[in-house]
Amino acid sequence: MPAFYLPLGDDTFRSTEHTVGPWGPDSQHLGPPSALLVRSLLALGNPSSALARVTFEVLGPVPVADLTVSTSVERPGRSVELLAASLSHEGRTVLTARAWRIVGSDTTSVAGGEVPALAPPESAAPMEIPEHWGGGYLAAVEWLSLSGGIFTPGDAQVWARPRVAVVEGSEPSPEELLFSVVDSASGVSSRVDIRKWYAINTDLTVHLHRRPVGEWVGLDARTTIGPDGVGLATSVVHDVEGPVGSTAQALFVRER
Repeated sequence: MPAFYLPLGDDTFRSTEHTVGPWGPDSQHLGPPSALLVRSLLALGNPSSALARVTFEVLGPVPVADLTVSTSVERPGRSVELLAASLSHEGRTVLTARAWRIVGSDTTSVAGGEVPALAPPESAAPMEIPEHWGGGYLAAVEWLSLSGGIFTPGDAQVWARPRVAVVEGSEPSPEELLFSVVDSASGVSSRVDIRKWYAINTDLTVHLHRRPVGEWVGLDARTTIGPDGVGLATSVVHDVEGPVGSTAQALFVRER
C-alpha cells in the first residue's frame, strides 16, 4: 500500500510524493507530518491514556525530504501526561507538537453536550478539485462534500479518507488518519481564492473528547478573516459515530 513516508530506521522517514502540498513541489501539506508526529506520541507514555489535546507549532516549511522524529515526556503522571515531539530536517526543527494524554475512566453516565452529527459520507458528493491542483496530498485523500469545499469560498462540511498509509508497512490508527486530515479545515473553508492569496496557518490545535473510530474524518469548518492580515480557522471534527473534537488554526493572510 502506498504511504506518506518510508521508514529508514533510527526514527528517520523518507517523504513520498503523496505529502506534497498546494504551495509548491518541495514543501509538504501539514497533514502528513502532523500524523507522523501523532504516531510517535501514541507510542510514548501510558498506552491506556487518550490524546486530549495536541498543539503543533509550524517553524517553517516541511520539506519533501528525509525527516527525523524525536520525542520526550515533559510531565509524567499516573493520570495525566504532557508529551512532546519534533520533526527535523538536516538538524533544523520544522515542526513541534505537545500533547496532553489523559488516562481513561468510565464517564458514560454524565456524557453529553455534543453538537449534532454530520450527515454520513454516503450522503456527500465527490469534491471538485481542478486537474492542475490534483496531485500530491490532495490526490492521496478521498474528498467528499456535503457543502462547500476547497475552491468554494466560505463555510464547508466535508468528509475525507486517506488513500495511503502514514508509514509504509504500518497499519494507521484512527488517530493517525484523523490528524492526517484535520489541518485541511482552513483549506476547505477558505474565504479567499488560494490562487490569488496566501492563507497559511502558523499552528494547529486539536482537542479530542473521545477516541476516534474508523477511517472517515468529517470537518464542519469555518474561517474568519480580520482586517489586519490575520485569520482564524476552526472546525468541529467528526467520525462516522458523531463529533469527536475541534480544531483551531491562526492564519497568515496576504495577497500574492
